Amino acid sequence: MTGRLLACLALCLLAPAAARAADQVQARSSVDRTAIWVADRLTYTIDVVCDRGVDILLDDLAKEKLRVNGLEIISSDSSATTDAADRTTHRLRYVMTTYRVDAPALSIEPVSVRYYARRPGQRLQDMAPAGEIKIPGAAVAFRSTLPDNQQIYALRDVRQTEARHPFFVRAQSVGLALVIVSIAPALFVVAAAVQRRVKRAPGRRSARQSRKDHRDALERLRAMDVGTEEERRLAYDAISAAVRDHVAGAAGVPAASLTAAELDAALDTVGSHRSLRPAFDSRLSLRPGARSKVPRETVSSLLAACDAARYGPPAALPSAQQCRDALATAEQVLEGR
Repeated sequence: MTGRLLACLALCLLAPAAARAADQVQARSSVDRTAIWVADRLTYTIDVVCDRGVDILLDDLAKEKLRVNGLEIISSDSSATTDAADRTTHRLRYVMTTYRVDAPALSIEPVSVRYYARRPGQRLQDMAPAGEIKIPGAAVAFRSTLPDNQQIYALRDVRQTEARHPFFVRAQSVGLALVIVSIAPALFVVAAAVQRRVKRAPGRRSARQSRKDHRDALERLRAMDVGTEEERRLAYDAISAAVRDHVAGAAGVPAASLTAAELDAALDTVGSHRSLRPAFDSRLSLRPGARSKVPRETVSSLLAACDAARYGPPAALPSAQQCRDALATAEQVLEGR
């Protein structure tokens, strides 16, 4: 009799405590859609709110423990946040889909989660669960254009393909022949375009055109006036363009895109390959058939002076006499004297 009284007293004391602990954990679930088609994505969300000092076992909500009917779990993720009242909210998201067409219904079964009350100094693995809370499942409708209760789903028609009309059979051969015939004019057009491009390529000018370019450059240099600063800058621009074009044609180097130092190094490299260009050495012959040679250093120093005058500050602009001397040196380079 005494034992029964003690058992009843214990139940009366533990029942309110369990009820209070259960009130400290609230759980709810939801789905982002109530019906899906084949291969649609469905998101099942669980929110568990725990009061201060209470927490849940997240292992009970692993995707491997979630039971579904007709669905496949693709991925899952979880997050936890704590508010100002020290309440912890666990949110778990499960992305699901279905590739079946024979499932009569799609559903997610309810799941039970254990919770425990934290105590200072006690480890999680040493705590006994204070109880468990059930999280509702969900039912999802399945939508498809396929008829219900069909045993076999034929994906392809079993009918044989019809033979093509003889006209279309011959048209295929005629079309192939026309494509082959049309290749010949295209080849001629491409060859003509390549030939025109080769003729326009720099460094392939005729001897008459080269002599004419030299004469025109000399006439432009001799006709220039260097009285003002603007005229001297224009004169140095013309000197640089004429000398660089002349050196590019004579030595075969891209003089227009090189600085004075880079051009000097390039001319030194050309002079070192005597087996290829025996006429280019420390004294550069800039015109075929010239009686004398112009020192390579003269070309480099002249172009360096042009660059300094063109890109330097106004105070560094050479005088009119210096500009006339540069014009005279440019004439010597162009004439090969």
